[in-house]
Amino acid sequence: MQTTPKLWTPGDWNALFGFGTNILVNLLVLTGLLQFVLQMPAEIVFGRILPALGLMMALSTGYYAWLAYQLAKETGRNDVCALPSGISVPHMFVVTFVIMLPISLSTGDPVKGWEAGLVWVFFQSFILMIGGFIAPYIRKITPRAALLGTLAGVSIAFISMRPALEMFLNPVIGVVCLAIILVAWFGGARYPRGIPAGLVAIAFGMLIAWGAAALGFSVGGISAGGLSGAFANFGFSLPIPAIDHVFGGFEFLGIILITAIPFGIYDLVEAMDNVESAEAAGDHYPTTRVLTADGVVSLIGCLMGNPFINAVYIGHPGWKSMGGRIGYSAATGLLVIVLCWFGVISLLLALVPVVAISPILLYIGMLIGAQAFQTTPLTHAPAIVLGMLPHLAAWAKTLIDGSLGAAGVQMTPELVEKMAMGGVLYEGLAVFGSGAILVGLVLAAIAVFMIERKFEWAAGFALAGAAMSFFGFMHGEALGVNVTPMVSLAYVLVAGFLYLCARSQVVSFDRTPAPMASDAPSAQPAE
Repeated sequence: MQTTPKLWTPGDWNALFGFGTNILVNLLVLTGLLQFVLQMPAEIVFGRILPALGLMMALSTGYYAWLAYQLAKETGRNDVCALPSGISVPHMFVVTFVIMLPISLSTGDPVKGWEAGLVWVFFQSFILMIGGFIAPYIRKITPRAALLGTLAGVSIAFISMRPALEMFLNPVIGVVCLAIILVAWFGGARYPRGIPAGLVAIAFGMLIAWGAAALGFSVGGISAGGLSGAFANFGFSLPIPAIDHVFGGFEFLGIILITAIPFGIYDLVEAMDNVESAEAAGDHYPTTRVLTADGVVSLIGCLMGNPFINAVYIGHPGWKSMGGRIGYSAATGLLVIVLCWFGVISLLLALVPVVAISPILLYIGMLIGAQAFQTTPLTHAPAIVLGMLPHLAAWAKTLIDGSLGAAGVQMTPELVEKMAMGGVLYEGLAVFGSGAILVGLVLAAIAVFMIERKFEWAAGFALAGAAMSFFGFMHGEALGVNVTPMVSLAYVLVAGFLYLCARSQVVSFDRTPAPMASDAPSAQPAE
């Protein structure tokens, strides 16, 4: 007999606050990019982009709440947690700095940059919808250690590091708020009257920041002047169609496709990773439906004026461990509607020190990094580490590029040579870190199949790496033909060597399976 799943549980409050603050941080950062980097007019930011974004996220979180409800109903379980979803954070920076900013500067019109961003999402959406039918097959043959290893690299380099740095720039708020959160979410402590740990942390951060402001000091970027100016953006704005602006951006199609296609593939792999992460935590969701939903809601948001794509977030195990089930997802969507349609984001941007929220993102990064090791055989740990390394290279290159850009310095062969003499191998970072999520997945998969003595499968992934490197999906900063010939050749040679290892009678191997220190499931494709 099927039981009716509960739409709300006490744990949903914790997950709502934790996930809601995660979304809030992203919205605050996104709004700051639009206002201060792109110099986008306020009427576009608060009257067009944020209302469309709010609609997209409400549709997404509502759908994943419904998907969790269906899974709970079918299985009769009461611990099913909805997939978290929202703005794709890596894409938020890519579309801003690679698409919208250059076009805004070259045309002198930020609206043109907005239109280019809309076209970028337009193509990304269709890549997701089409790829949704291919992704399950890729996921079936790819080891869990490879999927979660490359995801751990993302979590450490691009989710954990920035919040950690922000915390130590303002340690009185950031470090103390981290302790407040970790003692509850890792240590199991409960605060008086069941107040969520995230709320305690933010309240502490606001108390310190505004207390310092009252004494004439600036802590966490809070000031009375910024708060009073935020009220100017209050108002109610519904999303309205922006189809004319979408078509207006097609004049920049050549620039857009260079990044839209590889990042569409990035989305496919990232979504597979996150679905795998949820399954490792006990909740099985169909990959095709997840990717198709991301594509559909992103397309709707794009046609209404939102230049940022939707994605399933990593972090499902974190929200589930907090007690999140079904209701937190739908409630987050309603919260985003209020924030985006009423101009509340502008007020919050001036009211809450972002550093008080940063520890929540660090917590999620810690949890995802740990999950890669906890839910795979211990013998696969080296493969996980290998899958993480390309993301560290990509992160390091991002820091170098940002530093040179801020200093107004152009990258030249002479500068690259001088950096190499100082121990900074910039070209190595560029090759190793380009297409990091695919590089990490391929290298980790090869390593896993080596550990499992499945050399033919390892050779197959090496050939896939050769093909993707040849066309620039991996190890190249742009699509093309014969983009990185030496890297492609290296993968071909590795594939040949591994095939010989599988077939050769000259080299012998101990065919006894390596002892497993864990009974966690291992991906072993049928031969």
